[in-house]
Parts: sequence; structure tokens; C-alpha cells
Amino acid sequence: MKYLYAAFIFFIGITATAQQNLSLDYYLPKNDTYNSSIPTPQSVLGFVPGKWHVSHDKLVNYMTMLAQASSRITIENRGKTFEDRPLFLLTITSEKNHQNIDQIRQQHLQLVENDANTVDLESLPAVVYQGFSIHGNEPSGANAALVAAYYLAAAQGPEIENLLDNTVILFDPCLNPDGLQRFAYWANTNKSKNISTDPQDREYSEVWPGGRTNHYWFDMNRDWLPAQLPESRARIKTFHQWYPNVLTDHHEMGTNSTFFFQPGIQSRTHPLTPKLNQQLTKKIANFHAKALDKIGSLYYTEENFDDFYYGKGSTFPDINGGIGILFEQGSSRGHAQQSANGLLTFPYTIRNQFTTILSTLDATKEMRKELLTYKRDFYANARKETVKGAYLFGNTKDAGSTYHLAEMLHRHKIELHELKQDVTINGKAFKKGYSYIVPKNQRQKRLLKAIFEKRTTFQDSLFYDISAWTLPMAFNLEYTENAPLSNVGSKVTEIKPKNPGSVNKSSYAYLMQWHEYYSPKALYQILSKGLRAKVGLQSFELEGKKYDYGTILIPIQNQILSADQIHNLLQQVASENHINITGVQTGLTLGIDLGSNQFRTLTLPKIALFTGQGITPYDAGEIWHLMDQRYDIPITKITTDRFASIDLSKYTHIILPNSNRQHINSEKVEKLKTWIRNGGTLIGYRNAAQFFKNNGFMNIDFARPKNDAKNISFEQKQDFSGAQYIGGAIFEATIDRSHPINFGYARDKVALFRNTTFFVKPDTQSYNNPIQYTKNPLLSGYISKKNLDSLATTVPFRHNDLGKGDIILFTDNTNFRAFWYGTNKLLMNAIFFDHTM
Repeated sequence: MKYLYAAFIFFIGITATAQQNLSLDYYLPKNDTYNSSIPTPQSVLGFVPGKWHVSHDKLVNYMTMLAQASSRITIENRGKTFEDRPLFLLTITSEKNHQNIDQIRQQHLQLVENDANTVDLESLPAVVYQGFSIHGNEPSGANAALVAAYYLAAAQGPEIENLLDNTVILFDPCLNPDGLQRFAYWANTNKSKNISTDPQDREYSEVWPGGRTNHYWFDMNRDWLPAQLPESRARIKTFHQWYPNVLTDHHEMGTNSTFFFQPGIQSRTHPLTPKLNQQLTKKIANFHAKALDKIGSLYYTEENFDDFYYGKGSTFPDINGGIGILFEQGSSRGHAQQSANGLLTFPYTIRNQFTTILSTLDATKEMRKELLTYKRDFYANARKETVKGAYLFGNTKDAGSTYHLAEMLHRHKIELHELKQDVTINGKAFKKGYSYIVPKNQRQKRLLKAIFEKRTTFQDSLFYDISAWTLPMAFNLEYTENAPLSNVGSKVTEIKPKNPGSVNKSSYAYLMQWHEYYSPKALYQILSKGLRAKVGLQSFELEGKKYDYGTILIPIQNQILSADQIHNLLQQVASENHINITGVQTGLTLGIDLGSNQFRTLTLPKIALFTGQGITPYDAGEIWHLMDQRYDIPITKITTDRFASIDLSKYTHIILPNSNRQHINSEKVEKLKTWIRNGGTLIGYRNAAQFFKNNGFMNIDFARPKNDAKNISFEQKQDFSGAQYIGGAIFEATIDRSHPINFGYARDKVALFRNTTFFVKPDTQSYNNPIQYTKNPLLSGYISKKNLDSLATTVPFRHNDLGKGDIILFTDNTNFRAFWYGTNKLLMNAIFFDHTM
């Protein structure tokens, strides 16, 4: 044993020494010469890349100095993250191309238009967008960007000149500045002088939530299509300014893996992606293989990953005339770690990424005309596809949600038009000013189809990500795929909210309908000023206007503000939230009068959110983002490890996101139950269903599908199991509009996003099932037959009383990735109207 220990210490010593003696020569191509006037990374950072993890501020500093020193590079700041870090982009090409850069860009834009054939492809440079570390704790990409930027700025000779003459490189050194900064701090502060390679070392186990995500804990590599985050919007704007021929996305995966590059599994490519796309991807892959062979690195391809969901960086270009390429490097997760493939060092991971950065550029240069032709033909062939009519979407009572979908489409250069007049198509009503009409026959018709389509049949039953994202459903909008073009009005050039917001003055009371997306924000603003407000549990009619379930009443009398002050406040609320508030002069109605007990007093919510060890960061972050960014509602993030010492009496509501539940022991369970009995409301999501059942919060009966394997070989086992997983699909549920959980919904059906297999059987009392899946619930996406049969007629919502308090369960994620606007209101109803249930 002592000999093994001595060998281990010797091995660690070699590792530490190797990183201390690291030089740029380890990465750079042999026999190249470099311009001495260009600063090396170590001259600015103080270390050679790979010795330490670069923090984002140092990365920005080096890129800025590099741009100042090199005539091959220009740099721009395209915005900032939630933490105010800059979103830099470097444009790297030859001096000659820089002098004509706008002309080159215009020619690339022309390639996607009707007059594309007039563009001379013989001399036009190809465009490559290279992006790094969209997951902050996959740092080899951003650290390799240091070496690559230096190489592109400083390398000399005919080979680099030829490369830069024939390519324009849009170089995004870090796609996730906040996450990279968080991870670099962790890895660097836990590094030892004698580097520990033991995977159990603290260095390789980040504290929650880890550096993968951005500030609000979003996986930003799922946001290329929805573009809800500032980082995404910056890169999407750049993308549509250029439509790059190739886009690379450099990631990391498990430590025991080698190196993956696309193409992925061919049967899992979206049908709207041309077959030639995958052929070109495979041709480019040969360049990666050759380069990695040269340095002796193991790799694999056409396994694991797919090209189905267009919201990922490596797939988004595929529906926009480009070639997206995913790279996945086995991760050291720190500085050096033992793996199934031997010692995996941080510099080694950087070298593999750097090598494929250059092989991508080499492939693009060599395939330049082929790639330019592909982009031109992609749009030319799309124009030849026969499509008639238009998509029409809207919500006659919710201009806010309609506006946000239009905003998303406009961001992707999709042409929208006003609706010429109010119309009803197949029983669906569309109101001018609350609807948009989108002609199908336009340049972005393929992307448009991908956004609006409902797909329920697939070549393969396994998905790396979600299998459906039909956006009108996500926004709870009525829509039709076959609106006549006779309804097309003026073209929309600027997307802005339709309703400026209005309030007519009253000396008696004000009424606010609950349909609009920003109604919860308005109500919180009203309650936070100390005003009394009530919610109507029934519909009524007053002064010739119909008011739906959930109408908010703000009386004038017995308030802390005067009538004039109330009017001024409501004017501000209506204007800011683009909603209408109606002043009325009497309390006598057709239906419940304004003094009725069917109007229940509302209180200002004080919300806490479970975070920390055991909680799924994505789910928690989506709720935090919704409250903080959309509704301006303060939320306290409490951690599972400190829960025992927290004073729960400060909060009216506690939200439990999806979790592993191991960090909520019996003592914490009893503390929660006591708090609920005293009047608190606990709202649980997804696998909180099992937690509620196991700990006596709810009596839940699950429907369990029988997924017995029959005639399945050992080789087929993994695919069989994977096919039982719901990666993300859309399902239809009927709703009882009179139940407070459904206030604000104008129709008796709702589309729900689901990625769990918690199927809850309905209560025997029908009024306790206000949301229930239909008998044939699948609207879009993949689900196995057995799971679908089990899901039918189950319920995604449950409510129990406990003492003076409430327990609420959602088996589905109502806030998925910030773009599922249509069900955000379910959570807000649970918060504001819990005690009316």
C-alpha cells in the first residue's frame, strides 16, 4: 500500500509541475510564426491558459487589448447580462475584408433574398459564428477562445492570410458570462498547489446551483428560438444580421467521455432540416477527425446527440440555411481529474477545443463555395415550396400575451401584418388589435412552420430535448393555420403593446378584469400601496359591460388614499401594464352586486421559494425570473440547509419546485405543516406530488403505466427505457372556469406543457378537478402509447385544505423556460386566490 501511495504522490507532483510549466506551444500549431506586437494571453492574464480558469472580466480584458493591437479584429459590445457583464463579439478577418465588411454582410443577406443569384460566390468570404461555453461550468471552450483569438490575431504566413481572406469569423468568446464567472471562482478558489485529481475532491463538486446556468439559472442553450434572455437576444440579433454559413457551439460532457462532434444520431434530425445539411455536417466532420488524429485524441460521432429541437445552438442554424455543429469535450470540471481514459487535465480539454476551432475554419475555407451555395439554395428551394394562406393568432382578451409572441417572431425576422378586421374562422374569434396575421409565403417560411406546427408522429422515439414547442399554444392563444390572405392588413414594422391602458375616473369603485397577462403585476402594485381589493367569484354585468370570473374590485370608500390619489395610482398602473381599468358609479349589477360576499378580500402575498441543495435550479430559476422580471413581485429565496432556522411566519406562500426531496426531513415536514395550519399556502411542482403523498400532505392516487419489456433485447434496452420518458410535449386539458385556479382564462380548454410521468387520478368529486386532461390529450410532441393511455383523464392540479392553510400541487411546469406564457397565470392564481378555493 505504501508503494501505491508514493506512486500517487509522485503522479500528483507530475501533474502540478506540468501545469506550472505550461506554455502556449502546447496548444499552437508547430512551425508557425507569430507577430511579436500582438499580446499573448499570459502577458495580459498573468498565466498561460489552462493554469487557472479565466474569469469573464479577464477574458474581456484580453479580448479588448487584442482588438486594440490587431488590425484583423474589431470588437463590439452588444448589450449586457442580468449581472451587467458585457456581451462582446469579435469580428475577425483580413484587413481587406474589414475595409468592405458592411458590403460583405449585405451580400450575405442578399443570399437569402430573391435576388441571390446576382451575388458573386467566387470571391465572397464564408461566415463562421464560433461561440463558447454557453454552459458556464463547461469552461474549456471559453479558455480555448483565448488561444484561438491570439492565434488568429498573431499567426503569420500564407496559410493564415488565405484563411482570413476567405472567412469572416464572428467570435463570441463567452456565451454565458455570468455562469463562467461563477464557475471560474469555484474552480480557482478550490485549486491546490498540489493538484488533487481525486473526483471526490471539493474542486469537482460545485455548490448549488453551479456555473452551468445564467443569473436566473436558465440553461441558455435552450433559448435560441424563444430568445427570452438578454444574452440570447444579443446573439440572435447578430445571427440575423449575417445568417452565418457555419455556427459552432463548444460544450463539455461527463469526465469519463472523450470528445464528440456532429453529426449526431441521424434518425433524430428534424424533418424540416434538409438531408444535405447532415451531409455537409459529415463532410466537415472529416476535418475534425483528421485534426484530432494528428494530436492523438479519441473522439466519436453519430451517437448520443440529435438535431431535433431548433432552440439549441447547434440546431438553430439548420432551419436558417446554415450548418450547426456541436462539440462536446469530456470535462475535467476543474484542473485535473482521474477518468476512465486516464488523467484528464484542463489544458488537454482546451487543446481539443482549440484544435476543432481551427479544423472548423479550415473546413469552412475549403468548402467555402459549397457552403455559400447551400445557404443560397436553402432559401431558393424554400421559396419554391407551395404554401397558401396565413397563420393567424391572437387572444381577444389578452393583448399582452399576443404582443409577446409577435415580439418573438419579429426578432426572427418573420414578417407580420395587422389583422384587417375582426374575423371568426372555424369558430375561433380574432379581434383587430389583439391579433396578428402571418403570411406563410415568406423568406422565413421554414422557421415559421417549425414554430407553428403540431407534430405527433416521429421517425425516432428518443429525444435529447423537448419534442414539441408549438408557440401559439405556449402563449395560450387562439390560432389557425389556414387564414385567407384577404384578412392581411398593413405590414408591422415595429412591435409594441397595442393597449396604452386606460382608466375612467369614479367616485364609487373600479373594476379590473383578470384576462390580461400583466393583471397579476397590476394587482400586486395596487395591494402594495395598502389599498383594499377584492376578487369576484362569479361573473356579472354592470353598466352594459360583462365581467368575468376573477374580476378585481377596488372600492373608493374606507381606503388609505383619497379618491383622487386612487385614480392617479390606477392611471399609472394601467399605463405601465397596458390594461384597462373601469370606473363605475354604482354597485348594483346583473349578477352579484359589488357588496356581495361573493367578492372576497385579497391580501398582499409574501412569497418564499425553496432553493439550494436538492432543488432543481432550472425550475426554481424560472419562478424567480417570473416574479422578479415579469411581475416585479419580491420573492425570498430560502435554502434547504437553512430551512430549520428560518422564521416562516414572515411568509404567506412557500413554493417548492421540483427537487430530489432528500433535503426535506421529517422535522422540516412538521415545520411546514404547522405553518400551513396557521394559514400558509404551500405550492409544490412536479415531483412534489410524490413528496406530498409520502408525507401526508395529500392523499394522491397515481395511475401507473405498465411498461413491461416484451421481445426487447439487451441491446435495445436503453432505447426502450428512453422511449418511456416524456422529454417535453404538449397536452390538452379541460378547465372549470368558475374555479379560482382558472380565473382569467376565457376558454374551457388549455394547452399544458408536460415532462413528467406523475399521473394523478381525479378526485371522485368533479368540482375538485378544475383542470383535467381530455380523453385524447396529445396536442403535439412524443409520448409512448402506454404513457398516453395512463395520462388520459388524469389531473395536473390538486388542492387540499390543512387547518387555516392550503396545499396546492401542479404536476406540470407552468413556467417552462420563460416562454410558456400561457400557464404563468395558474401560479399567480394559486398565489392570489388560494384562500378562495
